[in-house]
Order: sequence, then structure tokens, then C-alpha cells
Amino acid sequence: MPAASEHTNGLAHEKSPYLLQHAHNPVDWYPWGEEAFAKARRENKPIFLSIGYSTCHWCHVMEHESFESEEVAAIMNREFVNIKVDREERPDVDRVYMTFVQATTGGGGWPMSVWLTPDLKPFVGGTYFPPEDRYGQPGFKKVLERIAGAWKQDHEKIAGQGERIVDALREAQTAQPASAEKIDTKILDGAYEQISRSFDSRDGGFGSAPKFPRPVTLNFLSRFYARDPSSESGKHALEMDLVTLRKMAAGGMHDHIAGGFHRYSVDRYWHVPHFEKMLYDQAQLACAYLDAFQITRDRQFESVARDILDYVARDMTSKEGGYFSAEDADSLFEHGKSEHGEGAFYVWTKQEIDAAVGDAAELFDFHYGVQPHGNAPEGSDPQDEFRGKNILIQRHAIAESSQRFKKSEEEVAKLLARSRQILFAIRVKRPRPHLDDKIIAAWNGLMISAYARAAQVLDEPRYLESATRSAQFVRAHLWDDSKKILYRSYRGGRGDVEGFADDYAFIIQGLLDLYEASFDVEWLKLAIELQETQDGLFFDDKTGGYFSTSGKDKTVVLRMKDDNDSAEPAASSVAALNLLRLAQIRDKKQWEERAEKTVSAFQPTLSRFPSAMPQMLIALDFSSSKPRQIVIAGKKDAPETKTLLAEVHRHFLPKTILLLADGAEGQKYLGEKLEAIRSMSKVDGKSAAYVCENFACKAPVTDSNQLAALLAE
Repeated sequence: MPAASEHTNGLAHEKSPYLLQHAHNPVDWYPWGEEAFAKARRENKPIFLSIGYSTCHWCHVMEHESFESEEVAAIMNREFVNIKVDREERPDVDRVYMTFVQATTGGGGWPMSVWLTPDLKPFVGGTYFPPEDRYGQPGFKKVLERIAGAWKQDHEKIAGQGERIVDALREAQTAQPASAEKIDTKILDGAYEQISRSFDSRDGGFGSAPKFPRPVTLNFLSRFYARDPSSESGKHALEMDLVTLRKMAAGGMHDHIAGGFHRYSVDRYWHVPHFEKMLYDQAQLACAYLDAFQITRDRQFESVARDILDYVARDMTSKEGGYFSAEDADSLFEHGKSEHGEGAFYVWTKQEIDAAVGDAAELFDFHYGVQPHGNAPEGSDPQDEFRGKNILIQRHAIAESSQRFKKSEEEVAKLLARSRQILFAIRVKRPRPHLDDKIIAAWNGLMISAYARAAQVLDEPRYLESATRSAQFVRAHLWDDSKKILYRSYRGGRGDVEGFADDYAFIIQGLLDLYEASFDVEWLKLAIELQETQDGLFFDDKTGGYFSTSGKDKTVVLRMKDDNDSAEPAASSVAALNLLRLAQIRDKKQWEERAEKTVSAFQPTLSRFPSAMPQMLIALDFSSSKPRQIVIAGKKDAPETKTLLAEVHRHFLPKTILLLADGAEGQKYLGEKLEAIRSMSKVDGKSAAYVCENFACKAPVTDSNQLAALLAE
């Protein structure tokens, strides 16, 4: 195989780590853009579009097998114009062609392989292709030759097919909601029942293997519980949430040594993960564990939330404060050697562990399920990558380990913590997985929310500092104040791609959460500017909801609305809740109406399959409940203000907004639109809490016990 540096293609000057990984392939790759499109039109060649991301295992496999091969590259370069796209940088391009691949093949995933006409209409699509025929799939070379032959034979017919497919997809996107009537909250019960039917009561989670964390489902369950905590369905919703969180925390999907969670589990036990670590998972799971801690006061949930946040602070945060995107699943087995494998950084032999932890080995092995021949369960290691290797999983509770080894629980916890520190120090010296150090606006928004919530719930100033630094980074590097436009990503400088609806929605949500943690009204002002831009660029005035794209970029052949809360929530789901919160903060009816129109836009999905959009249902629940506010009157840093805030933060109050009447600039700003706030002040010189519905407030209280009683009502 030729040395990597023999070739350099059109990706060499890109910012994306994924595109740069392919810059020295023999394939003549181009980035998505006019240069490639013009070449395809000029030469009347179809486009081969390959979409992936830098921490995607099968993307690496296909690169190694096919895109590094001179023979395959020769066919690709002769017959096609080849374009590489990083789906994290261009989710708009990814979404259009993924919709096509799913509609025509019934499946989808990455790497995604799509053939397009020179005017960007798709006509054949798939995902990973092996180099030769295997797994019942045709080999990639054969596929390339067939498609090239078909194009030469009848490219006009193929172009017509592509046109018709895009028209059909466009029609599906612009279908009107069945009716404009208000959505009934009975849909919440329907979603609870659907989720309940797929719940795995033994191992937590939903459905069978592979198991994904899907935090949006957990968010819905905790809020469904909060609607009516004493009902049977409310109690069961909470149980599904807590069992899942406990099982995931004990599983091998949770990194017991350094914190954080891997992408998903290949088995039903959360044991063998796909090892990549994504920022959006860390952010959303931290929030889910914080919610569980607020509801139960169980310290286990606090400790998992902290270990996620401390992992991100240590390994996923740039010097300037932005958060990086992901860590890869694969890494080298040894420094200086080229062999690599999935999970190499994370797995252990029993000998390695026993030699490292010494006297604590027997306890550690019992607690974390360490076996001499490796501990991957039957059937969860089809590639036989983990033979003789152990993926740590908490097999026994501290209480069981303490009973077995006749030691106190405290002593067991200390010994295990010390052993984990020893293994951490050893692991740090191993070759690290590749870090994708792009800073993506949307995912930073999710992470700002997590740190802001943690600052409140755990009363931890360094978490507030982290959220603030990231928000400052976004404002300085991704927000263009003169044009009032947000950009998608940053890596050694701002990227050229403008933000999408989810970038706006997730950052706005992060800023609203940051205001409630810091009471700095500058963040509210920025959130409102972003909301105005988002509404202008993405809102569908006709039927409601938000398009993912602004429609400015004509090379993206479809404007789509996400109608699924999956690994990340849909932009419209988050935007609906943002609008409802902002409507209260600025007393703006128009925002409330826009939120309701957004929820209604997804009525077909919600009535047919409500559990597809659990985050949208949270907005529906919020909009159909009486708006509740808590206003604390007093100086931000005064001890009695802090005591009242600490009481508020002890309660899980997902449908309440929290404001500070500080007797200064913050109160003045809020008072511009909220008459009630103007007159709120301390009582007898003490900080006071006002608990209100629609800003009709109960008598203020100055004592945290009285406040607790009001909040429990």
C-alpha cells in the first residue's frame, strides 16, 4: 500500500477532522461545493457522495478497505466526481440523503454512500459496502462498475428517476397536518403506554439489543411522573427511568475508570459498548442523572452526573472554553505500532488488573466482573475482538461486595476508588483514541444546559464557570453580532457553514438554563436575539414548526423538518419549550402562539406514534399546564438569597421558571415587560420568595421551610 503522503486531494485545506482523515486517499475527493458540482455538470458524470464522521468505526473500515486502495480509487476517479461530507458539519446534506437511503432501502447509517445526478438528485443509495462480495452484499468495485455502466447507457432516464424521487420526498415534507385543532394531552398517556410496552424490566432500557440511551425518553418519563407523582402510571414512569439509569451506570457502557458514557450497547445488558464517546450523549445523560438525583436524593445519581461532567471538563473542553465533539472508538494497541482495534484504550486482561491493584485484586475482580478469559457475554463479540479482555461492569453493589469480603461499605468504596485511580494512571499512558476537536454550536448548547443545571442542583461553582465560559466562547466565536447569525462549528477558526435550526434551539435552551443558574440577564438578551433570528430563518409560517435549514443554500435539494427526537432532540421540540419559557419571561403572547403552532405541526406524528417525539410532548405538557414562576427578591450573593435558592434547587420543578428581582439592572430589565416584578422586593430587609401562577403570586416568604411547603403544594 502506498505511503499516505503520496496523494493529496481537495480535502487538504478543510477544517473538519473527518475530511482531513481522507485528505491523502488516492481518491480524488472534493468537499461539498460548487467546484465539484461544476466538474460533474461539465463532464456529465454522476457524483459519488460519501458521508460519515470522524469517530465512526465502519467509516474507518470502508476507508481502509476501499478508499485507500489504488484499484478502487482508479474506478472512482474515472467514473465519478467524488465528494466527502462530515455529517456533523453538514447535518442538512446528511439529512436529505439519509431520508432518501431510508426510503429506498429501509435502513440507514454511516458511512452513507449515495450516487447523485450532476444536479444533486439521488438515484442509488446504501451504507457500508465491503470491498468484495460478502455478508450477502455486493462488493464496492462491482457496485461502482454497475452504476457507471447504467449511467452511460441511459443517464436521462436515471436523472428523471432522481427528479421524481426528490419530488416525492418534498411532497412528504410539505404535507399539511391533518387538522389544526388543539392536541389533547391524552397523547401523553399514549406515549407512556408505548414506552412502557417496550421497557425491559430486568435490564432497563427499551427494546432489545442494540440498546441506545435515548435521553429524550428518560426526560419524558421524569416529567410524566411529575405530572401526578402518586398515580400508578406516574410511579411506573419513574421506575422505568430510574431502573434504566441505574443499569446504564452499572454497565460497561459507562466508563468506570474516567467517567462518561459510550455511544450504545451491542447487548441487552449495557455491557459491551460501541466505544465512541459523543458530547451530545454526555450532556443529555448528565441532565437525566441530575433530574433523578433531584427527585430521589439518591447520591448514586449525583455521583454519575459528576463523573460525566468531570470527564468532559478534563478531556473534552478546549482552553478557550468550548466543548469538543467526540472521542473515537478505535485506538492503537501499542505506541509505535500500526495495529489498532475498537475499545483498545478501555479494555483489560485480568493479569493487567491484578498486577496493578495488588491486594485489592480479588475485591475489584468480584465487584467489576473481571474474568481470566474475558467477560464479554455470549454473542456480544461477533468479531472476537474481546477474547481474554474485560470490559468493566459493576457486577455487585457495594453492599454485596462488603458482605462477601467482610469489610465495611466505606472501606470497600475506598479500596475500589483507589484501584480505579491506579488503573486510570496506567490507562492514561496508553495510545488515546482520536479526539474530534470540532466545537459544534448545537452540542455546546446541550452541554451548557448540563453544567448550568448541575451548578444549581449540586451547588457547584466550577460547573457554573464551565457553562459561562462555553457561552462566552459561543458569543465570541460562533455568533456574528453584526449580521445576527450563528455559525455551526469552530476548529482553529470559525467554519463557513451557518447554523441550523438545532444550533439555535439548543444554544437558546442553554442560555435560558444559564440565566436561571447565574441570573445574568445578558444571557437572556442573547437568547432573545437568537430566537428572533431562528424564527426569521427557519419558522414555517404556513403550518408551524421549524425547518432544519434556512433554504438559503440552493445546493440542499429539500427543506426538511425533523419529526423524531432521537439521539438528539428535534429542533422544533426544543424550540417549542424555549418559546414557552421566553413568552413568560417577556410576557409575549406571540411566542406562546408560535410554540402551540409548532406542537400542532407535528400532530400526524404525535397522534400516530407519540413516543417518536418525547421531547415535543414535554413542550405539550408545559403549554397545557398553568405557567408557574418563582421570583426571589434579594441581592444575588446575599446569604439569605442563597438559602432560598438552595431550597428551590432541592425540588424537581420542570414546569417552573426561576427569576431574580435583584433591586438592580436585572430587575429593571425583567420589569420592562413584567409589571408584577417591578414591585417585588425584600420583606423586612430579608430576601423573599414569591411563588406565582401566571404572575398572580402568593404572599412572599422569607424562610426556606415556608418556601418548601409552598413548593410541595
